[in-house]
Amino acid sequence: MDKNEQRAVIKYLCLKKMSTKEIFLDIQQTLGDHALPYSTVAYWVAEFKRGRSTCEDDQRTGRLSTSVTEENVKKVEKMVLEDRRITIKYLAETLKISFGSIQSILTNSLGFKKVSARWVPRMLTEENKKRRLEISKRNLEMLRSDPDEFCHRVVTMDETWVHHFDPETKRQSMSWKRPSSPPIKKFRVAPTAGKIMASVFWDSDGILFIDYVPKGQTITGPYYASLIPKVREAIKKTRRGKLSSGVLFLHDNAPAHRSEVALQAIHSAGFEMLDHPSYSPDLAPSDFHLFPKLKEHIRGTKFADDDAVMAAVNEFFESQKKGFFLDGIRKLEKRYSKCIKLEGDYVEK
Repeated sequence: MDKNEQRAVIKYLCLKKMSTKEIFLDIQQTLGDHALPYSTVAYWVAEFKRGRSTCEDDQRTGRLSTSVTEENVKKVEKMVLEDRRITIKYLAETLKISFGSIQSILTNSLGFKKVSARWVPRMLTEENKKRRLEISKRNLEMLRSDPDEFCHRVVTMDETWVHHFDPETKRQSMSWKRPSSPPIKKFRVAPTAGKIMASVFWDSDGILFIDYVPKGQTITGPYYASLIPKVREAIKKTRRGKLSSGVLFLHDNAPAHRSEVALQAIHSAGFEMLDHPSYSPDLAPSDFHLFPKLKEHIRGTKFADDDAVMAAVNEFFESQKKGFFLDGIRKLEKRYSKCIKLEGDYVEK
């Protein structure tokens, strides 16, 4: 089945009011490895919903009138999946595409929305909501049975990209001036290509361990598993009594995190897993508390190299009072409660 025939199938299933995800799964189950990728399916679903009738490629004469092309949709999807916290501004500057086109690709073509500074599928399925509701109820019950003990036992982690330079937001770059003063010149600044991945493990008392992933290394199951003994050793050295109390380990469902070798390492360390639903950065303290504060602090600062970035990250965390970290863990109670109230839907704030 060639690409035009698959597009015709997408158009037909679109008319049947099937969602992008349902259409993609239907085609994938039928064609297997020969099925179009999700980004392509999402692009054509968006095109047909906008009223497109043909399944053929556009005739390319002269400059394209829009940047919302199949090729750009694929590029945006790839970058978002590599870094869920990526900003529209960064995508626009890097890909040389307008802000509006990036926004259209993210929301219309790919169906993403931003929750707790991370891009996630806009529409949670009923199964997603059910799972979020069940886990929120279970975790909230555990938390409320002894709030202090729960907060003491939790150890959480996540990864984030930290850039050598991330431009200030419009609000951050505002400055005071007299009405008679000439307007302040602002220059268009693109984020620099340099960046480093940080895996941050922390609890209510502060940072336990940070791993800065070496250049060229991806976070695989074995690599992630190798970090767990280091985290356990950090707990043993700096958190007296925590191991005997029993660690509640909270991380998201990234492939490396749920790999067999990683789960075995967590079990061997004696950690108890705290359930976390998929597509739920709004229920992850690193996403709704820790990383947004870090990014806000360093945004607008230029770093010469990876060492300078690491020093700034370490300095930020070391300068925080103990209450800063405890506050992030305590917020779980409010977020679990709100998720239950919303019947499993996203908690925006």
